[in-house]
Amino acid sequence: MADFYYNDPASRLGQQNLAGDTDALFLKVFAGEVLSVFEEANVMMPLHQVRTITSGKSAQFPAVGTAAATYHTPGESVLETDTGTSPGNSASKYLTKFKHSEIVVSINDLLLSSAFIANIDEAKNHYDVRSEYTRQMGYALANQADKTLLIAGCIGARAATDRFGGSTYLGSKIDLNAGVSTVPPTGDQIVQGLFDAAQDLDEKDVPGTDRYCVLNPTSYYKIVSENTDAINRDYGNDGNGSTASGMVMSVAGIRILKSNHLPTADYVAPSGEKNLVNTDFTAAANRTQGLVFHRSALGTVKLLDLAVESEYQIERQGTLMVAKYAMGHKTLRNEALVELTY
Repeated sequence: MADFYYNDPASRLGQQNLAGDTDALFLKVFAGEVLSVFEEANVMMPLHQVRTITSGKSAQFPAVGTAAATYHTPGESVLETDTGTSPGNSASKYLTKFKHSEIVVSINDLLLSSAFIANIDEAKNHYDVRSEYTRQMGYALANQADKTLLIAGCIGARAATDRFGGSTYLGSKIDLNAGVSTVPPTGDQIVQGLFDAAQDLDEKDVPGTDRYCVLNPTSYYKIVSENTDAINRDYGNDGNGSTASGMVMSVAGIRILKSNHLPTADYVAPSGEKNLVNTDFTAAANRTQGLVFHRSALGTVKLLDLAVESEYQIERQGTLMVAKYAMGHKTLRNEALVELTY
């Protein structure tokens, strides 16, 4: 087994804030309650296309353009129609030449979250920590997937070229206060932005079902508190939410969710990221408030799904626990993405 190069790799259960006496927190009597950090809400994984592969480093998502339609002139050949002025310049005005391309989603390096528990500390401790440690490590990995998917969505909404190398199928960015100021948008402006986003998706022939919007908590609660039309029964609420519940289910046919994982800073691609680069996203002049998207907009490829392993190591007298997965995330359809900013 490889040498351990760190002076103190263990999570010392009796040490307070990683400093001082390693027995400081050990008690003689268990108080009966364990306080842990609240988990962050993860929303993105069920809302997009996910493909699982058993081997390989990437997966291909084929892209095919749209067909054209032309009225037929009686007697003309569908296969050949003389559209040129020089002899032999024969082509068909009826046949569609489909554009073809592909989106390749690469598997990122293995993402890990790990902890080491010394055997002596576990023996002294008065409550179980393994289940809590593994749960928190699983959430750490899930959080990273959520953040990366939302970044990929914002990058896709801003992209200058589409999947065919042109500008036909681009995403959109909607300024919620129309660039008037840097003051955060009101609830009315956010709701109007959602209607504008729905119109934008309609005009790009994006299906009306499976549309979602992830807002930051500030914008989400502005819809509930500042724009009561979204939850007003006089406007056909039909269980769409209430001030009492602090929830709104949908606006303009778009299901509304909230998350703390929307980007608030320039993106710096971590080592091991294969699909996104540092220059893809800057947040300073684009205060992202939300992302509107269709289920087909984003893609994830899984090679290794979330798993947790543990091993007791005799020479170190403790247990090593590792949570891991190997996935990659990328934009598939730019036109199905709308970023809400101010």
